[in-house]
Amino acid sequence: MILERSSTFENNMSEPVQTYKQAISQPIFDYIASAASALDTETYVIGGFVRDFILDKERSKDIDIVAVGSGIDLANEVAKILPTRPKVQIFKNYGTAMLRFNELEVEFVGARKESYVSHSRNPMVDKGTLKDDQDRRDFTINAMAISLNKSDYGALLDPFEGLTDLKNKVIKTPLDPDITFSDDPLRMMRAIRFSSQLNFKIEKKSLDSIGKNAKRIQIVSPERVVDELHKIILSEQPSIGLKLLYDTGILDFILPELSDLKGVEQIKGQKHKDNFYHTLQVVDNIARKTDNLWLRWAALLHDIGKAPTKKFDKKVGWTFHGHEFVGSKMVKKIFIRLKMPLNEKMKYVQKIVMMSSRPVILADNVTDSAVRRLIFDAGDDLDDLMTHCEADITTKNPVKEKQYLNNFKLVRQKIKEVEARDHVRNFQPPISGELIMETFNLKPCKEIGTIKDAIKEAILEGDIANDFNEAYQFMLDKAAAIGLKKQA
Repeated sequence: MILERSSTFENNMSEPVQTYKQAISQPIFDYIASAASALDTETYVIGGFVRDFILDKERSKDIDIVAVGSGIDLANEVAKILPTRPKVQIFKNYGTAMLRFNELEVEFVGARKESYVSHSRNPMVDKGTLKDDQDRRDFTINAMAISLNKSDYGALLDPFEGLTDLKNKVIKTPLDPDITFSDDPLRMMRAIRFSSQLNFKIEKKSLDSIGKNAKRIQIVSPERVVDELHKIILSEQPSIGLKLLYDTGILDFILPELSDLKGVEQIKGQKHKDNFYHTLQVVDNIARKTDNLWLRWAALLHDIGKAPTKKFDKKVGWTFHGHEFVGSKMVKKIFIRLKMPLNEKMKYVQKIVMMSSRPVILADNVTDSAVRRLIFDAGDDLDDLMTHCEADITTKNPVKEKQYLNNFKLVRQKIKEVEARDHVRNFQPPISGELIMETFNLKPCKEIGTIKDAIKEAILEGDIANDFNEAYQFMLDKAAAIGLKKQA
């Protein structure tokens, strides 16, 4: 979350050297400066740390250091003089090194210039000057550097007026955006991510360039795409970034299932809502309630089954029958395509999508048996499911909104009452399969499952209490009905 612009920001604009010395007041910078002096290496802190200080955001724990020379040599020299003697991780292929100190993660890189080929976002790298290194940065607001050198310690080097762009809340590339985005297409998503996180505008030339180069996002690995997508979804108002992904055409390549929800059709005067914009509103609504990434993902995907199930019925108008079931199946395909984890997180998203309409239907007729089934089926995810359903209210009619919210309050109250009385969340029937086998002298067979399922259904329907004695008698009656006799 970006903080309100403070006097610190204005001071940063008018007193650069004095103010930026405050940015590098942490002990780690003294050690880096000493090591750089010992090696006679020009050294600067650059990128996000500088940007976030000027924005008066919480100090970043990730620090990028650029050395006009060997970043690896500088990292090793710093490690020698740090009191903790941290281990230096070296990445020779990239010419970078990283060490940790007092919860800080410091990455060192030698100043470099880059060139690209069209089929890859991995650059060919040569040694360069600080200017070369700033030229290759993605945006003006990330190209600012603060000197750690004795001659101008704390001075800001801002060749592309990134400070002005921060003040005006603008994102733009240092050089020609067509080159910047074509060379490394991930930068297109980073531009959109920063716009979403900071609520900045992307400068028109840069935004137009993203639209022209959108197709090149396909050469970026799914893992890197998802990393940026996560950050967009976790931003304070995700719809900013999601709409930019759609407007620039990138969404068509990474989440076409979401793009397919866009638009409204009308037949015989009947039309449906625009499910794309509805989805964006739901994600924004839920973002105000929770930072749970996977619940936000569920909100993003909860209606994706509507595009393939949309039909027009002459009697009732537009229908989306079974869209929850279809959508839950689509979730797995999306996770596979984007190389996201096929684990409990995916199953959680599927579950919320699958059950997304259950509390809505229940709100019109809050019966004990329906509530028991909802509690049992949702289990530990029930509260998240209810939060999602409340976020799913996007009507602009204040009377209807109040009515819907009151209905969900009644459902929540009924859940508390039923759960306190019947204890059915994650419950196991009080009669085990082993007891059924022992009572009727059975070996494993389908009758055991039949009896267990019947007991579970009877409890959920309220025919018997979730109690051993009642369940035991029900077991005897059910067994007798299918021809089983209790052993003496």
